[in-house]
Amino acid sequence: MSKTKAIALFSGGLDSTLAMKLIIDQGIDVIACNINTGFGSTKDRYDHMKSMCDQVGAELRIIDIQSEYLQEVLFDPKHGYGKNFNPCIDCHAKMFEVAKRIMVAEGASFLISGEVLGQRPMSQNKDALQIVLDESNCDGLLLRPMSAKRLKPTIAEESGLVDREKLEEIVGRNRERQFALAKEFGLKDFESPGGGCLLTDESFTKKMRDYLAYDNFEIEDIPVIKYGRHMRLPDKAKLVVGRDQVDNEHMKNVKSQKYLHVTVAPMAGPYALLSKSATEDEKKLAAKIILTYCKTNPDETYAVLFGDEEIFASPLASRAEIEPFTVL
Repeated sequence: MSKTKAIALFSGGLDSTLAMKLIIDQGIDVIACNINTGFGSTKDRYDHMKSMCDQVGAELRIIDIQSEYLQEVLFDPKHGYGKNFNPCIDCHAKMFEVAKRIMVAEGASFLISGEVLGQRPMSQNKDALQIVLDESNCDGLLLRPMSAKRLKPTIAEESGLVDREKLEEIVGRNRERQFALAKEFGLKDFESPGGGCLLTDESFTKKMRDYLAYDNFEIEDIPVIKYGRHMRLPDKAKLVVGRDQVDNEHMKNVKSQKYLHVTVAPMAGPYALLSKSATEDEKKLAAKIILTYCKTNPDETYAVLFGDEEIFASPLASRAEIEPFTVL
């Protein structure tokens, strides 16, 4: 007889790790699905997520829904946005909808998540938790082990697949119980609590709103908007200038029909992207701005390569001259 199987919505954080552990300890196999919308952390978290899954005995899978997310959720959320560009309720509903598809394909019996009742005012109050279930057609299928005793029993509990008495009743933002469980289970190197979605960030929201004011946002734009200093030039071309080596490396890998790749090699300096629609004057200004972030002399001229086109320019007198063009 095969073991009961559950599909977990897994963020990599402590709550979702603990939720999986509570279910795995009841003899149930768990597949941890990290759903990639494209707007998670700018850091590669795969090794961390794999470590957390290995510690509790779950199988990790990364599920890419970037295209589906842009088309169906981000720009017209039924339940609106949070404080910034975050459509949390619609986003969670989409994730559960995707997880339910995986559940059916895998022959699993139910879903789990690490959500805690009352931990986040907009997306984890009782009404919001129920809306997500209704929108994703997951009512009864989704078990939230961290707050289960404060919520109505799910099918898995009522059918005896899961012992409700071995689940938690955590409510609110205090995390003492989570830390106690982590110690009890011997979890190591778990992340401190914090938002993992860029759409909840005020600064990132400014970049998104600027982008949407001048362009249609497409899947190829996701890596562009996640890195670098963003600027809007006089004729509305977008200039993105790397802040550090991490930005530079990510921007080098951008594959987009919208941008020219700009370098100052062999001189050390930032990598940049510039809209292909940029005018000649904007290219000259972009060259000056990029050179201003290099170790250069305002009295000297340097070569900047825009794709195959070489433009000679001098840096601006100071970075203060860049401020009128800066989005973030």
